[in-house]
Amino acid sequence: MDTSVWLINLAVLAAVLEADLGRRRIGWFRLGRPVLLAGGIIPLYLKSATGHGNGLTLEIIGAGTGVLAGLLAAALMRVEYDPAKRRVVSRAGAPYAALWTVVIGARLWFAYGSAHLFPEQLGRWLATEHIAVGVVTDALIFFSVGMLLSRTGALLARASRVRRTVPEAAGDRRAALVAH
Repeated sequence: MDTSVWLINLAVLAAVLEADLGRRRIGWFRLGRPVLLAGGIIPLYLKSATGHGNGLTLEIIGAGTGVLAGLLAAALMRVEYDPAKRRVVSRAGAPYAALWTVVIGARLWFAYGSAHLFPEQLGRWLATEHIAVGVVTDALIFFSVGMLLSRTGALLARASRVRRTVPEAAGDRRAALVAH
């Protein structure tokens, strides 16, 4: 397996955990960074997206599974108002870190396995289903982008909901509202 695959995946894991673990402010930079990252990833790595057949189905499954994983990741974070700092924050802990670690680990295992453990089986399956090799990579990219963007969208929606319910206009700073 190419060293760049390890580096990219481990860098993504480190960046996500650094940005989200613990108590973190939800601001425009935090919400915009994944969108910019997705905008950079797609043209650099997406080479052979297909618009038909089983390849398209695999790409849709990749994107859909990524969206679901991102929503699960968002569900593992609490979103609340911090009255002391007068801002909306998120809080993520071990279950959130475990989900991202499992997802990145599974991607690394698949990359390793497709080259060293099951290349013949994967090749036969791709030939039988009439799917180009590059489409598998594209489906994994769609998964990653779907997970990143759905997590960000859910975080934005929950932060907006908390902001709307903060009774700051009435001067009640005692309320610590939690979005579930």
